[in-house]
Amino acid sequence: MKIENSYATLDPRLYHKQPPKPLTNPQAGHFNPQVARQIGWVDDEFLIQHWVKILGGDIVPDGFEPLAMAYAGHQFGQWAGQLGDGRGLLLAQVIDKDGELTDLHLKGAGLTPYSRMGDGRAVIRSVVREYLAGHALNCLGIRSSNALGFVVSDTPVNRETRERGAALLRTADCHVRFGHFEWVANYAPDLLLYFTRYVIKTYFNSCFDSDTPIQDFLRQVVDKTAKTIADWQLIGFAHGVMNTDNLSITGATIDFGPYGFMERFNPIWINNHSDYNGRYVYQNQPSIGLWNLSRLITLFLRLNGEKLTANHPPETLSREQLTDILDSFGEIFYQYYQQGLCQKFGLAISEENCDFALQYLEIMQQNKLDFTNSLRALVAIVADARPNDKLNLLHEFNLLNQLKISINSGNGQPNATLADWIAIYHTKLQQDSLQLVMSHNPVYVLRNSMAQQAIELAEQNDMSEVDRLYQLLANPYQVSALAKPSDSEPPSADAPEICVSCSS
Repeated sequence: MKIENSYATLDPRLYHKQPPKPLTNPQAGHFNPQVARQIGWVDDEFLIQHWVKILGGDIVPDGFEPLAMAYAGHQFGQWAGQLGDGRGLLLAQVIDKDGELTDLHLKGAGLTPYSRMGDGRAVIRSVVREYLAGHALNCLGIRSSNALGFVVSDTPVNRETRERGAALLRTADCHVRFGHFEWVANYAPDLLLYFTRYVIKTYFNSCFDSDTPIQDFLRQVVDKTAKTIADWQLIGFAHGVMNTDNLSITGATIDFGPYGFMERFNPIWINNHSDYNGRYVYQNQPSIGLWNLSRLITLFLRLNGEKLTANHPPETLSREQLTDILDSFGEIFYQYYQQGLCQKFGLAISEENCDFALQYLEIMQQNKLDFTNSLRALVAIVADARPNDKLNLLHEFNLLNQLKISINSGNGQPNATLADWIAIYHTKLQQDSLQLVMSHNPVYVLRNSMAQQAIELAEQNDMSEVDRLYQLLANPYQVSALAKPSDSEPPSADAPEICVSCSS
């Protein structure tokens, strides 16, 4: 691997260097060969041979400089003060096969100065959920952290019950969060320009030579945040805990805790059982993204009139200019969402077609239909209008039949609203509609029931279900022989909605 530990060269107030605390008897959980190839791990025999001990904290390879990052944040809308990596360490930064900087971050690495009341550990259930979720989102085409692999151990960890400790080596393009800037502004304000310069140079280099590098940087943060949240909405993903310390400046999805992929379409589903007021429900994610961006962007009023470097002119960062940047979020988000929704329906991109597609989502919501299955059923609706397309779409036609059965009126006749919508939909289809709906609506997402089954087996040292889901979710837009019927089976209409714990 080509190591480039730039963060470890920054002012030491920004982090605390320390080795991981070893787990007891670490054992292989699952290894991600795709990530290993991307970061160059497979090119080093030592790393391949000792990956379990490295993730278990027994070995720190040459060139690694483990450190815990300091950051702060707003949690559930309230200022939480200093936070930081309380159970994770940035082990190293490497240049991947595409020349991109990639962080290697070990989660479950033991106590740090930022652990507060925690124990610095992760448990098997949280590690399996994050491992599979990162893999799933990446394969769905959504920007996200991923992971090289995870290990399980005999280290006892107390949560609601006593569980076994585990560790995950997460990879991401960046672990700098909105909360890093909040920490700097509140606890080391003399570093704000210095830290901003590093972030722009390292992660937003295209902005560096501009006469307005900070404004350009902030516009890119807004754009990347809007894109990722639009992608979440389009796939039915609810992050569950969108605190400012859980949003990356590069827009990548990080910090999987009580996340969930939507099953029955309920925009106000609370998937985090700590979210008593529903702050982070699915329908609120765009507005929370805007709120978090406002916390970040207003900090830069402090740099009004500053020069990023001696070669830059002084940059004006007035309240009006920063407000304009912040206000652009809504339009940018809607553009990404409109484009993505029209593509999911195989329609030309327009406001009229977006509104028409939303009518289908209203039918889904009113009838408590499964989010993923109902949208994949569009494949059958399109194919039904194009019977000459020679494709095996048995799975999709089964989904469509189930959808129609679910919303039949009391007399057993097809629902008129759906029938009318389909009739209009057929008139709007294009030559490439079938290809679009097949490539934008997955067959499989990581349902809570799927993750739970993998967790229960993993806790018994059986990783077969983790491996099956890893392979299944690698190609989520294609019907797979690896699938079980339960992989596409939504919960019954009267089943309680699942809330997931933050505890890990």
